[in-house]
Amino acid sequence: MKLLLQEISKCTVCSEYLDLGPRPIVSGGLGSKIIIIGQAPGTVVHRTGIPWDDKSGENLRNWMGIDTSVFYDADTIGLIPMGFCYPGKGKSGDLPPRKECAPLWHDRLLENMKQVKLTILVGKYAQDYYLRDQSKRTLTETVKNFEEYLPNYFVLPHPSPRNNIWQAKNEWFAAEVLPRLKKEIHKLVK
Repeated sequence: MKLLLQEISKCTVCSEYLDLGPRPIVSGGLGSKIIIIGQAPGTVVHRTGIPWDDKSGENLRNWMGIDTSVFYDADTIGLIPMGFCYPGKGKSGDLPPRKECAPLWHDRLLENMKQVKLTILVGKYAQDYYLRDQSKRTLTETVKNFEEYLPNYFVLPHPSPRNNIWQAKNEWFAAEVLPRLKKEIHKLVK
């Protein structure tokens, strides 16, 4: 696993498309019980090199009911984005994750992580890639039907502060989804 992570850290496959250059950010260990598959690093994470080291990560940890010591323990949680490098800025936020990473690296990473009991799919890109035709028409519908994907997958919207409006419109998320997420996490993290 260590050699694979070193190989990924040197990846330059899509460097010509990356405004800030390649800086693959991923973590995990042979004993990871939970995998979080998100979108792509933002500028803060690109700068620090630490996955989910921003407000979105803080929100995600709160949703999960865990602290940073658990979140960053690679033998507990693997952090694998759909795109490993910051994709650049678009008209209404960051660009989508680069499409090269998941087919190139995900299977190889997951083959090494044989202890995984739960994969958390954060956002539509991860959900569409992993759920394929089982994904609903919209992210809201997919998240509302989260129980359909258990016990293997737990689906979430992106925890970006930009999604506070979505959360306010969908009060069922905090009332129904987050308590169940915490319950599932605490079964695996003791």
